[in-house]
Parts: sequence; C-alpha cells; structure tokens
Amino acid sequence: MSDISDNNKAIAEIDDRSPQQQQQVGWMSSQWLSWNKFSENLLRTAEKKILSYVKTPYRGWYTDIGPVVGHSDKIWTISMNTPNKNTPIVLLHGLGAGVAFWCLNLDSLAMERPVYAMDLLGFGRSSRPAFSKEAAEAETQMVDALEAWRREMNLDHFVLLGHSLGGFLAASYAICHPERVAHLILADPWGFPEKPAEKPNLPLWVRVLSYSFQPFNPLFAVRVAGPLGQWLINKARPDISKKFQHFVGDENLISQYVYQCNAQPPTGESAFHAMMAGFGWAKQPMINRIDKLSPKVPITLLYGSRSWVDNTAAEIVKEKRPDCFVQSFVIPGAGHHVYADKAEVFNKYVLEACRMADDGTCIDRNRLAIEFDSGELNNGDETAMNL
Repeated sequence: MSDISDNNKAIAEIDDRSPQQQQQVGWMSSQWLSWNKFSENLLRTAEKKILSYVKTPYRGWYTDIGPVVGHSDKIWTISMNTPNKNTPIVLLHGLGAGVAFWCLNLDSLAMERPVYAMDLLGFGRSSRPAFSKEAAEAETQMVDALEAWRREMNLDHFVLLGHSLGGFLAASYAICHPERVAHLILADPWGFPEKPAEKPNLPLWVRVLSYSFQPFNPLFAVRVAGPLGQWLINKARPDISKKFQHFVGDENLISQYVYQCNAQPPTGESAFHAMMAGFGWAKQPMINRIDKLSPKVPITLLYGSRSWVDNTAAEIVKEKRPDCFVQSFVIPGAGHHVYADKAEVFNKYVLEACRMADDGTCIDRNRLAIEFDSGELNNGDETAMNL
C-alpha cells in the first residue's frame, strides 16, 4: 500500500500496517490494548504530523530484515535526498524515542547528503521481538539487526550518528563493522563510563528510574498509567515537549508521540534493561572496548553542558586512541537531548564531521573552535567548548 500525506506530498509509505498489526505480540491482548490506549494509527498519525513540519520530502517504509531476533523482523525507515552522491548519514535515536525526534535536524542534514533514520528494533513502529535477558547477547542482537538493515538498504559506507542508547549501539556497531563507518558521531552517548562507586549527583528523575524501578523496565509507569500515560509524560517531563514546541506548535503532539511509542510491548526497552547497571550506566561499559575500534574510524563526541551524562568519558576515549582522530565538544545550554536543545549548533557540528567523510580528511578541531568563537558556526551564541 502507498500513502501520500497532504502536508508533505512527496512522503511515501509502502505499508500502512505495522509489524504489530501484522503479527500480534503475545501479551498484547485486546484487553491490555483497551486499557493502554495504544493505537498504531495514532502513532502513525502523530509521527506524520511532526514530520509534516519538515520541509524536505521523505519516504517511509518497513525494511524487512528477516529472522534476526524474531521470526520476521521489520524496521521502520525514513529516507531523504537519496539521489545525492555525498556520504549518507544514518541516525539512531535514544531510549523511548523514534524517527520523529530528529525533526529539528533532518532539513539541515538533508541539504547536503542522503539521510536515513530508523526506529530501532523493539522501538517506535518497528517490530517488537523478544530480546535476550543477557546484556552481551541483547547488545549483539541489536547490532546484528543494524547490520541486517544495512545489507537490505545496500549501504556500503556511511556516517553513523547515535544519541544516548543509539550512541552506545552505534559505537558497538562500529567496533564490529568498522569498514562501514566513515565517521562515528556520538551525541551524549549512554553507557560509556564505568559506574562510579559513590552515588553520583544525578537529576531526580534519573535517580528515581535508577533506584526505585530497578526490577522494572524504565518506562513501565507510562504503560501502567494506561489512558493517563500521556498526562504522566507531560507532568513528569514537560521539558521534552517544550524542546519541539516552537517547531511543531501543538504542545501535546510530542507527548502523544512519546506515549504511543512506549505504550506498546517494551521489548527494546527490555533489551536496554538487560544492558543497564542502573539507568545511567551499562553492564559492559563502552569505554572498556573503545580501543578495539579500528584506528581508521574518526570519532566526534557532542555533549550538552547541562546533561546528566558524564562527559569525562571523552578524555578517556582520547587516551585510549592516542593516534586516532577523536574530537569532542560540549555545547553550552544543551541538556541530554543536545540535538534538540541547540539544534542549529548541533547540526553544524554534524555537517562538519560529514564533510570530513566526503573528502576523507579530518579537519583541524582548533579551526572549529575558532569558528565558534567568531560566531561563524553559531551565529554569535554561546561558544562551544573543546574537551
């Protein structure tokens, strides 16, 4: 089936039905759905409304990656500007998010190159197979799904950008498949440093998730709340909607999208739960493996100055890769959702890294800092800081 949006006439969706509609997941009973208020149509509609504000035409479809984790896994994919010959960029979202969370970045990135964004397996509109409860195996399954997707997409070489959990998986993928990654961009990546022995000074909502709900999946309260789930999101994290409100207008649209993404069976979230050692850390920290990444893969790390994520891992990455290209920046005023909090500055850093991949060179990071000081990259806003 195909579908053309009134708001973006070049949007094309190959199949209206999600994998959840095509193959019902075990405990996703009609009674559970009735209480939970999940609706594939509402999720699809919320996503399309958000992306209707994006000016660049895009195409959306389900990529069939076969029996990677489940019997027939499908990954929801959107693409833009695919005829362009520059190095493509692939976007991996964080926990509880989906492709629409990149709405502030898509136009800027697609001006110069092909852009591909996906709902990670187990998240958003993608299939919801049951992942392993073992951390290493769950991570491997996620990485295998990304590689199966790449093969189906016939992408040879690309820039890989991951935020939070997506950054952790992007790094893991790059270690396993370095020949595919032209540049690794990690936006406030989760799961890099070792868990500290002392209790860290984290935001209240992170401490609640980390300590109170350890036996449960991180977002279980959204599902338990049923029809009050969207209200709970607005009350608990009003900042999420505010990040996008200037772009989408409707203050309820983002919370509706987040609710519909996370009111489904939480299989990807369960994989995250298997990999985490408390909400803020991984059982197998990436910092202990980053030296296994091919020295040919350049890395750019982007952190928000107000984020709860520990950015000191950037210096350890540099120490473990002394003869490799690693650059890291802290963007003032940005929190964990650095790609949304300071989208214009974030986009220009990402585009600089992408241009390196296009010409096969690594630019002087000091020149970038000078350009930020002069306002060339940030239009005179705060100066980004080198780590």
